Amino acid sequence: MSKRKIKAVYLPVGECIAQVQEMLRERLCHQQLPDRPEGVEAQHKHLLELLKRTAVHGESNSVLIVGPRGAGKTMLLQCVLRDLLGEQEVQKNLLQVHLNGLLQTDDRIALKEITRQLHLENVVGDKVFGSFAENLAFLLEALKKGDRSSSRSVLFVLDEFDLFAHHKNQTLLYNLFDVSQSAQAPIAVVGVTCRLDVLELLEKRVKSRFSHRQIHLLSNPTFTEYVERVQTQLSLPDDFPDSKFAQEWNASVQTLCADKSVEEVLQRHFNSSKDFRSLHMLLMLCLSRLSVAKPAIRPADLLDASRLCFADAKANMLHGLSILELCLIIAMKHLNDVYEGEPFNLQMVHNEFKKFLQRKSNSMYNFEQPVIMKAFEHLQQLELIRPVDSSSAKTQREYQLMRLMLDNSQVMEALQKYPQCPTDVTQWAMSAFG
Repeated sequence: MSKRKIKAVYLPVGECIAQVQEMLRERLCHQQLPDRPEGVEAQHKHLLELLKRTAVHGESNSVLIVGPRGAGKTMLLQCVLRDLLGEQEVQKNLLQVHLNGLLQTDDRIALKEITRQLHLENVVGDKVFGSFAENLAFLLEALKKGDRSSSRSVLFVLDEFDLFAHHKNQTLLYNLFDVSQSAQAPIAVVGVTCRLDVLELLEKRVKSRFSHRQIHLLSNPTFTEYVERVQTQLSLPDDFPDSKFAQEWNASVQTLCADKSVEEVLQRHFNSSKDFRSLHMLLMLCLSRLSVAKPAIRPADLLDASRLCFADAKANMLHGLSILELCLIIAMKHLNDVYEGEPFNLQMVHNEFKKFLQRKSNSMYNFEQPVIMKAFEHLQQLELIRPVDSSSAKTQREYQLMRLMLDNSQVMEALQKYPQCPTDVTQWAMSAFG
């Protein structure tokens, strides 16, 4: 019996690289939900049962999902919602409201967003409500079905939950927990936060209405798992069109992960943050360097990408300053050393700058007072210097007390990278840091 030969497909290198980039970008940027979240099966089951009781049986609940950033809190919630909405009965009955503490900064904005997400803008119209509770009760009442006896279940997801605790009187939290406890309408409140002490932020009346259910996710991957994640994310699947290219690519990824310099880079990122999202950012930067001439990721690409990830934004900002602004920063460093970190004002900086000018016969640094004032204000706009306190705003601008928001290493790095920096300025700076 003759075996059928499978014809191998060989694509041009350029086409292969384009497909690799498209496939891996999709994988790194649009994280696909796993069929079953690994390591959190118990939490998944608990949350699914809780929300099902609200969606199907109309039982109100409240729960907090607590864990550090990157632990998989949002992924767990999304997996649960996907499984929950797979049921026909839930699809027809469950409404969702997603709020974020970074966006809904006060209860008025939050209430508007709740109204918008529940599509009740026309129902509310120009009605005026006496209180937040009255407004929320009206919204929930409007969701009741035609027979007025049964109401649609509403799931409230509060991301960055701890920020809602800073709202005045915690009115939103109080009313949501009050409704969930008193069974006025079937609602589930799910808070997502990375603060372990979140319950301490709640007022007594809010805390008494919360169910005190907490789901903890304490992700703590080992470095070996971290490196395995790199290999998994960069590996191509078996069904890649050009199998020969895929084999070579996967072998190069294996070699890359075994490299000593790569291991050091990954160890530094692992020590900085165990969040896989920052790792995906690093891998994306490496991926963008692929070309026909460089069809594989090399250790040098990972090193360059790592430097970009750890780049000091303030030090980079210094590269765009004028010579005058750089001289003012050096004068501030001199003052910091002389007065042991005490705040300074423009007049003191100008006097220090004049001392430097007296040593020079060159007139290229002779600037008028308004020009120096403008440079000083620009440094303040860039937040390289900041006022000591807000009350100093009433003080004359030349005498406003300021602090420098840079350290020696940042200034020295900027001087070394500054294009054609005058030698005398560099020497003056060295005397400040010497």
